Amino acid sequence: MKHTLYILFLSFLIVSCGQEQRESGFVTAKDGQFFIGQTPYYYVGVNFWYGAILASTGEGGDRERLAKELDFLQSIGVNNLRILVGADGERGVFTKAEPTLQVAPNVYNDTILDGLDFLMAELGRREMYAVLYLNNSWEWSGGYGQYLEWAGAGKAPIPNIDGWDKYLKFAAQFVQNDSAKRIFADYVDFIVTRTNRYTNIPYTEDKALMSWQIGNEPRAFAEENKDVFAEYILDVAKQIKNLDKNHLVSVGSEGKHGCEEDIALWAKIHSYPEIDYGTFHIWSLNWGWIDSTTIEQNVQLACENTKEYINEHLDILKQYGKPSVLEEFGYPRDNFSFALGTPTTARDIYYRYVFNLISEKKNGFAGCNLWAWGGFAKPAHVFWQKGDDYAGDPAQEQQGLNSVFADDSTVEIIKEANFKFSN
Repeated sequence: MKHTLYILFLSFLIVSCGQEQRESGFVTAKDGQFFIGQTPYYYVGVNFWYGAILASTGEGGDRERLAKELDFLQSIGVNNLRILVGADGERGVFTKAEPTLQVAPNVYNDTILDGLDFLMAELGRREMYAVLYLNNSWEWSGGYGQYLEWAGAGKAPIPNIDGWDKYLKFAAQFVQNDSAKRIFADYVDFIVTRTNRYTNIPYTEDKALMSWQIGNEPRAFAEENKDVFAEYILDVAKQIKNLDKNHLVSVGSEGKHGCEEDIALWAKIHSYPEIDYGTFHIWSLNWGWIDSTTIEQNVQLACENTKEYINEHLDILKQYGKPSVLEEFGYPRDNFSFALGTPTTARDIYYRYVFNLISEKKNGFAGCNLWAWGGFAKPAHVFWQKGDDYAGDPAQEQQGLNSVFADDSTVEIIKEANFKFSN
């Protein structure tokens, strides 16, 4: 009974606070940097992909933990969270996030929608900002593979079972499949035009939203797909802009690495007026700059390669007068351990290096979202199983691989960096 009264009281507070206009205004992008009102905006944020699930009242939901996570993040200066709107398709796939939001084309799990609304209301109450991504190239939330299944292209391969080659070839069909893209377009219409049930504010008018993002790491997946991929990015960006005149739109791209190693393709999709800022991701382990045995030894090499990759992209965005965000990057724990409490010496060096690059406030490098926030999660298994806490690592990866937990030494480095930006 006490818990029920607490939730009702909290909902009342959210509605009351959410109906007030935020004095700071929308996040905007101009002349190579972000602004909130007239104030330049730089940030060290986090990926919090499971936020809508955690904010729900159903399976996987824990609003008390959500409040604890958001309050803690706010206490260390984090006010920018990159969040998955929702997963797609059938449940029970061991590498997929669940519960899913879109259970069939245009059929939605209202419990997760309620969680998304509640999460956005909580962010607004704290003057925090969300980047909401609408799709995913990868299997861990359904994404490209699920849309292709719904379009009749066959069963999507599971990379951990069927191999990456099969999945990549299957996913490459997405940008060529009009039916799959049409289902996704309907989803975009539905989500972008929603009104939050807790605040009664349309998403198009919600100042807690920084940016709609086309997808997580959208790719062409094949040389012959490059032109149609660029057209797809432009079409979705125009669709969102037609629905929402207030918010930024971003791609969610990994950068050159996610564009068939073609920096010109990345430049093209970021040249569109409908794309407001640049995104790129960096994965030192996945890209072979380090391996599981050289995490500490090669951290300086990872830093050098990171700076080179960042600068290559900043040089392009400078021509367009757009800011850029490194919105995914991670680094394993020392000795390639996943366990809570194990050292993060090399990670701390790497993160501090990235944060310092942002603090220089040069060439439009305006922010980052580390991958990913594990916070107060207590992983029970090496790979996520139903009933386990959600951490930063999706189900297909070892829990603790890239997660930053609340008691990690990395937290102080995040706090220091955000303190610089706020003073």
